[in-house]
Amino acid sequence: MDRRKLLKSAAIGSALMPFPVNAISSVINNNQKMDIKPLAITMWDFSWLERRWPGAGYEDCDKALDELIERGYNSIRIDVYPHLIANDPEKEYTLYPVWDQQVWGSPDVNKVVVQPNLNIFLSKCKDRKIMVGLSSWFREDSDNVRMKITSADKMAEIWQKTLESIPEDLKNTILYVDLCNEWPGDIWAPYFKNDPPENTWTYWHTDKSMKYMKDSILQLKKLYPEIPFCYSFTGGEPNLYTEKDLSFFDLMEHHVWMAQLNGGEYYNEVGYDYGRFDSQAYKNLVANYKKVYNKQPNYWKELLITEINLIAQSCKKANLPLITTECWALVDFKDWPLLSWDIVKQLCETGVQTAAATGQWAAIATSNFAGPQFVGMWRDIEWHKKQTNLIKNSPINPELQENLLLKRMR
Repeated sequence: MDRRKLLKSAAIGSALMPFPVNAISSVINNNQKMDIKPLAITMWDFSWLERRWPGAGYEDCDKALDELIERGYNSIRIDVYPHLIANDPEKEYTLYPVWDQQVWGSPDVNKVVVQPNLNIFLSKCKDRKIMVGLSSWFREDSDNVRMKITSADKMAEIWQKTLESIPEDLKNTILYVDLCNEWPGDIWAPYFKNDPPENTWTYWHTDKSMKYMKDSILQLKKLYPEIPFCYSFTGGEPNLYTEKDLSFFDLMEHHVWMAQLNGGEYYNEVGYDYGRFDSQAYKNLVANYKKVYNKQPNYWKELLITEINLIAQSCKKANLPLITTECWALVDFKDWPLLSWDIVKQLCETGVQTAAATGQWAAIATSNFAGPQFVGMWRDIEWHKKQTNLIKNSPINPELQENLLLKRMR
């Protein structure tokens, strides 16, 4: 979840062209050649482990997973804390909050033990036939262990140790590995200094970053050729997926929200600035989110549709399947006085429908709020079932059939 204003990723104009009708028709007409359908995925980030206090939503993992199944989801993306596992998998770590205004993870100091809790969680997912994407937000602990990741070799090493800590009978539960969330955002990857160093969010495409990603992934591919690998990105310029050599990626995990598009136009009008420890951002959201949206709802929807189609077209040219686990409407939202989920649901439904129609997505999230801590969103079971049913009955581009991720999904 990017907490910064991002660069304008696509101008309205030429990008307004929808995903080609003939491409969609081809996907549908040839889909009988494949028995694979997209997965309905959700992001449980670091919440799955950190939100274990009474009432936090994940203290009863069996209940949370059963509710996930009830809503139609069949895959999850979680933080597996690879830096902590590599350092000492069974140590109790003290974690500092990354924010206190959001309800992902913990709003205050917390303590966690990663293993064997990770393997217990994976086992519960395996029992329910839920596939799991492994990722990391590289949470800060009291010793700031993440700063030991001093090179691409170290990045590969911590992930190797993490995968080694997972028993063989649970490895089939792994859908893919995203080495770092929203690379190279400085909240999640403070250990990496880009060239120039101020290039953080969205600047995955510098020479230094490209080499780092390639070196780390290729090392892991030698050890685990059957597991798909990538780094996830947020916003930026999707057209770069065709200009940069990402052949060492097995998939593209792209995060997109209407609120950040066109240079963060919606959030600029609302006055939302991602305050992590300051309530003023939410005060501005409460005052303006509905008013700004209702002035031109079709415009905001079209902005989202345009971007989704651009992402799909770019990844089609790059021959990479897409997974999106953070998406569609507003980046940040929660159950709060004078906030309603209605607009979020409208935009997310538009996002799901648009992404599913392209055939380029292998796994689609309904939002980044599909977890039990978002009570107002989570309790609308029928809304979730409607979206997940659409996702799981949508086509996948037949040209992706031999991709490693698709083979993993069989």
